[in-house]
Amino acid sequence: MKRIAGRSLHRQLLLWLLLPQIVLWVVAAFGAYRLATRHADELTDASLLQAARALARQIRPTASGLFVDLPPSAQDILAADPEDRVMYMVSSPPGQLLLGDARMPAPPHSAPLGQPLYFDATVPEPMRVVSLDLHLAAAGAAEATLRVQIARSSAPRELLARRMLLDTALPLSLLIALMSVGVWAGIRRGLRPLAELQAQMQGRRADALDPVQLRAAPPEVGALAGAVNELLDQVQQNLQAQRRFISDAAHQLRTPLAGLKSQTELALQEATDPALRQRLERVHESAVRGARLVSQLLVLARAEPEAVAAQGWAPVDCVRLVRDVAAEQVPRALAAGCDLGVELPDEGLQVQGVELLLREALVNLIDNAVRYAGSGAAITVRLRRVGDDLWLDVEDNGPGLDPSLRERAFERFVRGAAHGEGCGLGLAIVREIAEQHGGSAQLLPAAPRGCIARLTLPLYRPSPP
Repeated sequence: MKRIAGRSLHRQLLLWLLLPQIVLWVVAAFGAYRLATRHADELTDASLLQAARALARQIRPTASGLFVDLPPSAQDILAADPEDRVMYMVSSPPGQLLLGDARMPAPPHSAPLGQPLYFDATVPEPMRVVSLDLHLAAAGAAEATLRVQIARSSAPRELLARRMLLDTALPLSLLIALMSVGVWAGIRRGLRPLAELQAQMQGRRADALDPVQLRAAPPEVGALAGAVNELLDQVQQNLQAQRRFISDAAHQLRTPLAGLKSQTELALQEATDPALRQRLERVHESAVRGARLVSQLLVLARAEPEAVAAQGWAPVDCVRLVRDVAAEQVPRALAAGCDLGVELPDEGLQVQGVELLLREALVNLIDNAVRYAGSGAAITVRLRRVGDDLWLDVEDNGPGLDPSLRERAFERFVRGAAHGEGCGLGLAIVREIAEQHGGSAQLLPAAPRGCIARLTLPLYRPSPP
């Protein structure tokens, strides 16, 4: 089944939880800036209006006109701070300069008498302006309309707004950062059961079908683990049914195949017709191959994990095992024209396992070498210790094996050569037995020619008393 890569669930949750926080932070920062600007405007407008009213109080109507009582010291105060520039203008009638700066712009529209009008202008820098029109009248004097305008630089107002924004945004940013860390930690903790489930499934062998165990899993993950366990149980039941079928079928076929083999041997002894004898020889070869296939299927069934677990495990003396099996296989090797020898260490080497299965693995390795090395080949069974492992090598100086077939040869019903009577299960049985004993099996090239079939097994270490 093709796996379609998708987005990480952790990243998706983190994105959908942090994105609203970031949006809220932006909205809050914008709102805080607007609020700070409004408060700064209110403070600036209040100070401008206060200054305009104070300036207006210094102007009094007289019979001959208007009297402006603005001492030089007051003018110096208005222009004292170069960073907070202040401009003013008094005109009467409005627009006709009496004193102040003539660059002061006119208000965008008129306002009722006595009501201040605020607006922004550039004279020559951005400034906040207040315009206040007043009605002046005195006894014996003509009525007059007085306009007082005071402008203040916008830089202090913007600086105040930025300071207010900074004072608001920093704690808000810290709060968002703490919330983000909390959300990230919460997501990791919430997804921990999924990570545990993934770790259990990834670290399993293909034949490990025991149920998944999760500690304190939430209901959603528990339901997923339950579904996985149900699937594993169904797979295990199907595999057990297949193994029982193979074992039962192999047991049922052993007797008729043995009888067929015996009958063909008797028929060959009595047959005199060359054509009939040729046909009987083919039947006999098929019977022999079928009997061997049934025998190997039974061994393969015994090498399955459940079957291995049911058999007795004990320390196995590998030196004795190699010596006995090699002695048993010498007649077979001599009949095939092969020279079979052993190289054994002086020390005793033991592995923990099932002796019957280890014997079957070694028999298969020697049988393969005898079958495919060819007449006149020398076969050596070598046993040695390498670190904490035991290496059991069966080396021959035959034609060897193509490098592309060295790994495929361990697959079931894959043969390394077209000739021979093998059925393609010998090396599959060897690898299965090796893996059940915590080891491995591999095919390596020999020098100058030939092949080395190596069985690697962990050495047995007795527990201290």
